Amino acid sequence: MRKTYDSKFKSRMALEAMRGELTIAEIASKYQVHPNQVQSWKKRLQEGATEIFMNASERKAENKKLYTEDDLMQKIGRMQVELDFLRRASLALGLNIEKPR
Repeated sequence: MRKTYDSKFKSRMALEAMRGELTIAEIASKYQVHPNQVQSWKKRLQEGATEIFMNASERKAENKKLYTEDDLMQKIGRMQVELDFLRRASLALGLNIEKPR
């Protein structure tokens, strides 16, 4: 059976690990959790700390970046491949999909 921990417990462990007064192994043994878990919580705290102090405009700007340029280029490439396939299939069936100019 897998043990679950609430967010308060995880944050306490991560903060204690960040302080550095005890080693990760000592903290893990003190609270009977695996050292990898304490290390993981510490890492998540370090990576997410900037989000805690973001103001509203920074959050809004962060949320606007839904797609990166690479994501969009991949999507365009996929759509181009699909379009080429549909063009070839329609020509093979004798359908004219080209718009009159």
